[in-house]
Amino acid sequence: MHKLKNQTLLTANQSFKPQNICSLASALSNLDDDQSIHQSNRQKTPILTTQIQVHQPSHPDPKFYISALINCKNLQQIKPLHAHLSINGLINDPFLINKLLYMYVRYNALDDARILFDKMPERNPVSWSVMIGGFAKAGSYINCFDIFKEYLRSGQRPDAYTLPAITRVCRNTQDLKMGRVVHHVVYKFGLHMNAFICAALVDMYAKCGVIDDARKLFDTMKDKDLTTWTVMIGAYAACGNAAESLVLFDQMQEHGGIVPDKISMVTVVNACAKLGAMNKAKMIHDLIQKQHHSLDVILGTAMIDMYAKCGSIDSAREIFDKMRDKNVITWSTMIAGYGYHGQGQKALELFPLMSKNRIKPNNVTFVSLLYACSHSGLVEDGLNIFSLMQEQYFVKPDVKHYTCMVDLLGRAGKLDQAFDMIENMKVEKDVGLWSALLSACRIYNHVEMAQKAAESLLEIQPHNPSHYVMLSNIYAKAGKWENMAKIRAQMTNQNLKKTPGFTWVEAQNKVHKFSSGDHLHCESNKIYEKLTSLVRKLEDCGYVPDTEVVLHDVNEELKLGNLYAHSEKLAIAYGLISTPEGTVIRMTKNLRVCGDCHTFMKFVSVVERREIVVRDAKRFHHVREGVCSCGDYW
Repeated sequence: MHKLKNQTLLTANQSFKPQNICSLASALSNLDDDQSIHQSNRQKTPILTTQIQVHQPSHPDPKFYISALINCKNLQQIKPLHAHLSINGLINDPFLINKLLYMYVRYNALDDARILFDKMPERNPVSWSVMIGGFAKAGSYINCFDIFKEYLRSGQRPDAYTLPAITRVCRNTQDLKMGRVVHHVVYKFGLHMNAFICAALVDMYAKCGVIDDARKLFDTMKDKDLTTWTVMIGAYAACGNAAESLVLFDQMQEHGGIVPDKISMVTVVNACAKLGAMNKAKMIHDLIQKQHHSLDVILGTAMIDMYAKCGSIDSAREIFDKMRDKNVITWSTMIAGYGYHGQGQKALELFPLMSKNRIKPNNVTFVSLLYACSHSGLVEDGLNIFSLMQEQYFVKPDVKHYTCMVDLLGRAGKLDQAFDMIENMKVEKDVGLWSALLSACRIYNHVEMAQKAAESLLEIQPHNPSHYVMLSNIYAKAGKWENMAKIRAQMTNQNLKKTPGFTWVEAQNKVHKFSSGDHLHCESNKIYEKLTSLVRKLEDCGYVPDTEVVLHDVNEELKLGNLYAHSEKLAIAYGLISTPEGTVIRMTKNLRVCGDCHTFMKFVSVVERREIVVRDAKRFHHVREGVCSCGDYW
């Protein structure tokens, strides 16, 4: 290429100015090749007469090109500047080349970036960070790891920018092995006290499912900033231990100088939603108001979900109505909330309001609507919504929509219609779909269809114990004890164990956990004494234990003993002795509430004059004065 000397693209007697930078980049993008540049010099005629022109200094200032690169709007403007840098002998300036490298990465020109990177005579930590970050953003994780390994072999010292970037790649790929290598590098170079790096490692361990390692690292950190606390709080919520998330949040507030921001508040709101702790939800809401956090779309939507999952759909609606800005996620969350609580009609009433507010429903909205119809027995409405989403809104149904429809039809006893829908659907079938059919077969004791559903489930997930348990329970309910024994034997041979049932109850500003028949609570004796006296009262009022739900071939006495020790009953007994009279007892169950416990709660609500709110694996039950909000349809 011919090196330009005095004549440039700009006319004389002007100086370089910031407003001319984009003009220069645009002008350079119109240069086809060296010949056009040479010709413009020979003719001494400006190529672009519309551009302001100046003499280029004999020793170009790198700062000018930095500004020019920053103002590039596309790849077509970057490449001519790259050529101009080569012409003027600035291609070896480390700071300038790093900026050029960054611009290539920014516009996803990774091949060009890699060529430039490979030709760099000197690479500093910024160069490596830019490349690793660029490939990470593009999802090219193999290249990320390759460059990081090359970085380590180069002998350079990794810094606080490169290490978090590669750690996030390990998190996204759940590559625990590589993550541990990164952790080793952190210690090797004495960076284990860097809060930013450690926060990234905590997040990586949590996403890789080794929460204990994440907590160990977290506990060793002397200076924990807000980001680190937020990461650890979110990690516990993500792994299913929302109770520990809330404990950590309290500890964070006690930690001097740590004030939660909106991001941390959203994290703890989501944790509270998973736990279903209403008292904690109110405390968090009070804190949000005290700190004057605005109810934007993200925080407001999270709070709607929190209140809905903590048992107060009315509080969720209050938040919804107060929000000035709502997006489709906000509307879908509110609709889903009504679905959890069995208020399908209210969910359907929101749907036309979306259109009035110029919010277009998406596939998640229709899942929420169909779920609400399913849990309220609104079969015709569900069928209409399913047709409407395709014909009017052109939303193609996926497996989640079909799962809702199978659940809707199955709960209503239309098992053949549900099975036909599965047979004729054109999307790939998954576990949720067959589980919905199997659950319906359990309700209506359809053994033959249950076997077909179970066979399909076991093809997809042969080592999931819940599938075996469900089929075993169906056999037991039908009195087919030999079939049940075979299923249980298969579980034993594969070392599969039934998921234990747990119930959590709020009392005295704490969440207490119970399992069936346990005596681990510090007030266990009082709990069983209360439960014994309570059963007597209920039996005097007409309560008859439903021993058919005890799916074991044992005598009635053992069945009764098993039945009375269910975790729901223990939680209710503790709630009665530890909360003021007349207050609501709020519980959460990780599995579906059994039929006998459901009846038990209705009698308790009358005898003890208490409202009981239970969130199980499927929905909410609001039991008041002997009646449940589910209408015994769950």
